[in-house]
Amino acid sequence: MSALPATEQLAGGRRIRDWLGDRLLVLVTLAAAAAAVALMVLIAWKVFRASHLAFAKFGFSFLWGTVWDANPAKNIFGAGTLIYGTAVTSAIALILAAPLAIAIALFLSELAPRGFRVIIGSLVEMLAAIPSVVLGLWGILVMGPFVADHIEPWLHRWFGFLPIFSGSPSSSGVFVAGLILAIMVLPIVASICRELFLSVPNELEEGALALGATRWEMVRGVILSSSRPGIAAALILGLGRALGEAIAVTQVIGSATAIHVSLFAPGDTLASRIAGQYQGASAKVWISSLFYLAAILLVIGLATNLLAQLVIRRFAFQRTGGS
Repeated sequence: MSALPATEQLAGGRRIRDWLGDRLLVLVTLAAAAAAVALMVLIAWKVFRASHLAFAKFGFSFLWGTVWDANPAKNIFGAGTLIYGTAVTSAIALILAAPLAIAIALFLSELAPRGFRVIIGSLVEMLAAIPSVVLGLWGILVMGPFVADHIEPWLHRWFGFLPIFSGSPSSSGVFVAGLILAIMVLPIVASICRELFLSVPNELEEGALALGATRWEMVRGVILSSSRPGIAAALILGLGRALGEAIAVTQVIGSATAIHVSLFAPGDTLASRIAGQYQGASAKVWISSLFYLAAILLVIGLATNLLAQLVIRRFAFQRTGGS
């Protein structure tokens, strides 16, 4: 009987601590979530507010305008060529990086000897740790000349009848920028896909092989099929990385305000133009136009994330039947 009050006191004290802990957990997590939302709202508010002058002057025609003239006597700005350059370089990056990243992830998760997985996986992930300015310098000094001397002449010789591979080879341009972005996107997509493939239950893989499926049929029917939502999300994440890269692209793209069909020609992107001109911008409408570019990037980023959610939900609906 003497132990009963102590037990009740202990249980009562524990209930109070649990109650306080639960409330504190809710408050801390709610504050973190609210801080993230508030930060996003503040960034968007500042960007859209600073772009008001350019929007008032150019309106939505800024989106397809192809002139970017910072001459004080003119101050005419348009983002059409920059949106085009952003779309083309990002498309090149995804087209090149997606199959390579998926192949690397499959090799590391399914085919590589156990001793090589850690070494090769670490080396691939180290690509993501290379600063973009260092990668841009490497693009100027090494990759750009190599592309101009070997890859672009080969593409022009065999596929020159296509307009995108016409023109003179160059060590800087849209194609070189796309290659740099592909290198930056590759480790992100490969790392995510490798974790996705490793998360597929071994029972499913062994069951497919036991039923007579070849390794390729097992990979296609089990691993890739069950990982499609994650692969789509990884590719969209890589697309976001490519869309927002500025420094490395600025160093190799050539900074030209024009729309060229040829990938060998110089160009520019939204992020690259902001990084390259903001410090030297003097006129208010010029600065506001750069913020207008930033606003476009924000909208594209939001649309990209929404697209990722729609893709993932569609694949999930197909797998579960809406249950």
